[in-house]
Amino acid sequence: MTDAKVQEKAPEKAQEKVPVTVLTGYLGAGKTTLLNRILSEPHGKKYAVIVNEFGEIGIDNELVVGADEEVFEMNNGCICCTVRGDLVRILDGLMRRKGKFDAIIVETTGLADPAPVAQTFFIDENVGRKTRLDAVVTVADAKWLNERLKDAPEAKNQIAFADVILINKTDLVSPEELGEVEARIRGINPYARLHKTQRSQVPLDAVLGRNAFDLDRILDLEPDFLEGDDHDHDHHHDHDHGHGHDHDHHHDHGHKHAHSHGGLKHYHDEEMQSIALKSDKPLDPDKFFPWVQDLVQKEGPNILRCKGILSFKNDDQRFVFQGVHMILDGDHQRPWAKDEKRESRIVFIGRNLPGKKITEGFEACVA
Repeated sequence: MTDAKVQEKAPEKAQEKVPVTVLTGYLGAGKTTLLNRILSEPHGKKYAVIVNEFGEIGIDNELVVGADEEVFEMNNGCICCTVRGDLVRILDGLMRRKGKFDAIIVETTGLADPAPVAQTFFIDENVGRKTRLDAVVTVADAKWLNERLKDAPEAKNQIAFADVILINKTDLVSPEELGEVEARIRGINPYARLHKTQRSQVPLDAVLGRNAFDLDRILDLEPDFLEGDDHDHDHHHDHDHGHGHDHDHHHDHGHKHAHSHGGLKHYHDEEMQSIALKSDKPLDPDKFFPWVQDLVQKEGPNILRCKGILSFKNDDQRFVFQGVHMILDGDHQRPWAKDEKRESRIVFIGRNLPGKKITEGFEACVA
């Protein structure tokens, strides 16, 4: 009896929730190729792929086994379904199906901002109980991205928002053009993992199962959170971004500061910035929480993503948080280790952010 009670109270473990990957990127960038691979390769997993319109996304009809109106089953056991109405309803239906899925992939339309889809997983309680956001993956076209970044704010949003970016169709551009695209992407989002691909050929575990929204893993994904001073936070980023998949181009990553090293250009995007804050003095939670809440209320539409690790006074636990626009999610994570440097670090990625105001506000939160 007592055991049953204990179990009932135990929180649902994150690993029991089905991970959801949000896949975004311009039409023609290669999302469809990636989705077709997930739906047809013999990877031994069951994925559910939610697409906006079955027709427009050339999913090979030969792979389809049986179809009711919205759900198509594939020969490899995966499922493809279309969202014509409400994402929450579709997710709910999927979670009721027998033989649950290893993961769900939600494809957003070519022009869409991925934020509203990502927010669904924070806001809707039913969805949040059964699924968890795993990562936002953006597929970018090496040839057209430079143009898109000039004329389409959505393209910038998709880059700024991403945890993982595939620079696809690299065979269609020269090494110089590729370097330029990469530098532009880094100017908007220095934190995402980059993979250079042709025909979206990337190991599926490089895009699925990333745990990018798991507060415990903020650090694993961003070793640069922990090293180097802010003034050089641009050129130690890329060293291990490929995690072994792309050894062959580590050597061209190192230094992008044209003014100091020659070599690749370094872009600072005019409207998109990432602001990195750091303090080795403990923060006062009674100052920090009102400040950050107020900031995301006022600047929320411009703040695409934020995440941080905080050290509060008289608190032996590390506090980690992250946000999507105005929605913040945070929690005590674990005790600070004995040999760990207790410092607070936050990153904001967004457009036209008032850097000076944010920095001063943060500094005023020191205990």
